[in-house]
Amino acid sequence: MNSEVIRRHRAAVVTKSPLVHNITNNVVTNFTANGLLSLGASPVMAYAKEEVADMAKISGALVLNIGTLSTETVESMLIAAGSANENGVPVIFDPVGAGATPFRTDVARKIMREAKITVIRGNAAEIANTLGEENWTIKGVDAGEGGGDVVSLAKKAAGKWGCIVAITGKTDVITVGSHTWTVHNGHQLLTKVTGAGCLLTSVIGAFCAQADNHLEAAVSAVAYYGVAAEIAGEKAGNNGPGSFQIEFLNQLAETTDEAIDERCLIKEVQ
Repeated sequence: MNSEVIRRHRAAVVTKSPLVHNITNNVVTNFTANGLLSLGASPVMAYAKEEVADMAKISGALVLNIGTLSTETVESMLIAAGSANENGVPVIFDPVGAGATPFRTDVARKIMREAKITVIRGNAAEIANTLGEENWTIKGVDAGEGGGDVVSLAKKAAGKWGCIVAITGKTDVITVGSHTWTVHNGHQLLTKVTGAGCLLTSVIGAFCAQADNHLEAAVSAVAYYGVAAEIAGEKAGNNGPGSFQIEFLNQLAETTDEAIDERCLIKEVQ
């Protein structure tokens, strides 16, 4: 896999403008919608259990995000996931804050058990707590200090769940178990913008919506996101996270093929 593959997947998102159905948290809804629009995708936010099955069925991808949990939202997520599974729509899951409370952790595990997930995307602590690993900690919805090998953790999760696992952080790891890639792009200001990880999950959804090879699509999404963030950080300069956030939305739309070729840092892990 190389930058040409990333460019091809990126171009397909623009050409096809896939509909991405988000059941996400109320902190990030606006940023997620704007980010998907900047990317060239078509976002929809539909939560009511009366309509989520119909919306999921006609979407290119379904994104589930448990950032702000309620029993009603979980019910809608499982209904939507069932419809997506029946209709061959990829399901992308973000277990935000798994490990912070028993309820949150139980919900993350329930979704993994009861829905067929295409990609799960989270930080190492979230993935570890969803998996049941005890050597990682979490504070609120942010990753805490943990121990262990992230690549091994990702492969273990992929083996248990039979899906693509994307663990994002300073170095991103994306694996299906038998094939593993690391991505070394990004910018530190991503950690200062609320919803940057949540938007990435939806961007993975947009890339998967237009692809048959979901592993390639997930790696491409993470790499493109990281390259856009690097350029945004440079353009924002010392103006802080507010300027970075706006410039990042710009770069999701404007990052060129040449920039992808020059900056993309992905490696296959043997």
